[in-house]
Order: sequence, then structure tokens, then C-alpha cells
Amino acid sequence: MLSAGETLGVVGESGCGKTTLLRSILGLIPTDSGAIEVLGGDPPGLNNGSSVSRVSIQLVHQDPFASLNPRMTICQILQAPLRINGCDNSVSRVRELLDMVGLSHSVLENHPAQLSGGQRQRVAIARALSVKPKVLLLDEPVSALDVSVQAQVINLINDLQRSQGFSCIFVSHDLTVVAQVADRIAVMYLGQVVEIGETESVLQKPEHPYSMALAASVPSLRHQPREESWLARAVGEPSREITMTGCSFRTRCWMATSQCDVETPSLDVRTTSRLVACHHPLGR
Repeated sequence: MLSAGETLGVVGESGCGKTTLLRSILGLIPTDSGAIEVLGGDPPGLNNGSSVSRVSIQLVHQDPFASLNPRMTICQILQAPLRINGCDNSVSRVRELLDMVGLSHSVLENHPAQLSGGQRQRVAIARALSVKPKVLLLDEPVSALDVSVQAQVINLINDLQRSQGFSCIFVSHDLTVVAQVADRIAVMYLGQVVEIGETESVLQKPEHPYSMALAASVPSLRHQPREESWLARAVGEPSREITMTGCSFRTRCWMATSQCDVETPSLDVRTTSRLVACHHPLGR
């Protein structure tokens, strides 16, 4: 459940299904089981008769260069979604969008190749917000940027969310970045959510072994106890076999028992703000 004005961070290693989750929310990929409800209706897919307006949910891609048409000017790029959706697509409206993301009007006639990575991502954010969506999906929006530029873009997203009140799903493999923007975190492993909770709580006191291993992998200047450092080390590589029973993390988990081989853990409520899919949650 994503609340109004909330940012949900989705974290996990490469290939765990983070981007696939966003595409499913957009209705671009059908789900094998379960259901996704967006703003009280089905995802805004291409041909599913959804009651959810496509302008209500927008996506900012990972690569700000690949996501912008290199043959169009910045003015044309920002006018396109406005024109398609019957909104005001005047140059004055485009200038308002540039002001919103902190870009000079001098870039109007430039092409994407003439802008820096940070400027291109600001254009991508302006394009996504031009139709005033209620939900913004961000697929690793700062991973292709320098660290100093990352901070600027993150601050921009935070400021825009406070002023416009949209909800965010922020996908990243970088826990440091997610900690700066997310109210809650969902940890994914091999296509499954294994833990959901408030950001600080999950990062400081993870209850799923994979969440602990993920948090322990983040470089820190603080000393980590020897026992905790050893316990938090996931063994081996993720399994490439999709099994229908048992815990998907069991082959790498130091807490695994025979129960983990035969019983698939469900995402159960541990506290009012924490859900964990584990037979042997940490700290219990």
C-alpha cells in the first residue's frame, strides 16, 4: 500500500525484479498471479480498459540520455506529453516546467546531447511531472550521475514532492540514496518482497537475513561488531532456479533450517509497521 505523498523505496541486488515491478504497475507487463491496484483501478495498461488515467502515473527512467529523443529539442520534448494529453503546450508553460526543475530557459532550443547528465535528468523529471501525476515511478534516477549531481537531483525530487504532493516509488540498488528519500523500504530478493518497514527501522534493525546482508554490504566508517559482520555475509550467488516451495534465500542464508526447504514463508505482520517473509526472523 502506497499512501498519498509517501515515498516507498524498493531495494535489492541487480536482477531481483525491481524494474519489472515498475513495468507491472504501469500495466506494461502482465502479472502471473495476484493483483495490482493503482488509484482504485487496474494499472494503466495499453489495452486493458483501465479506469486509471495514464497521466496519473508517470515514469522517470534510469538513463537520462536514452530516455530523451536525441532529434527533438528540449522544448519539443516537454511539449509532447502536454499536446498528447490535451494540456497547455505553449512555450510559456514549458518555461514554467524548466523553472520548476531549476533549468535556464536558454536550453529550450538545445538537444539532449548538448546538456549534462544532471540537466537531462531534470528534463526527464519535468516531462514526467508536466501532466501532474499522482504517482511518480523512479527507476534508479540518479545511478548514472556523479555523486555531487546525485545530491542535487535527490533534493529536487524531495522539494517537488513536498510542493506538489505526489507519491513516489523509488527503485535503487543504493541503500544510501534510498535512505535519503524513502519513508518506507521494500526489500526484494529473486522477484519477491521479503521485508517492508519504515526506512530507518529496516536499515538499523533488519529482521530478514537478506535485509541484514544487504545493509551490511554498504561501506561505513563506523566499526561493525565482528560477530554481526560475519553473520551478515550471504554465501554464494543467487540461485537461477525458480522453485515453487521453500524460501528463495535459503541456499545463501546462515539461519536456514529444514523448514526453509519445504515451507514458503509468507509476508507476515511482525509489528504495526513491519512485514517480514522469514521463518526465523532476526531479533525474535
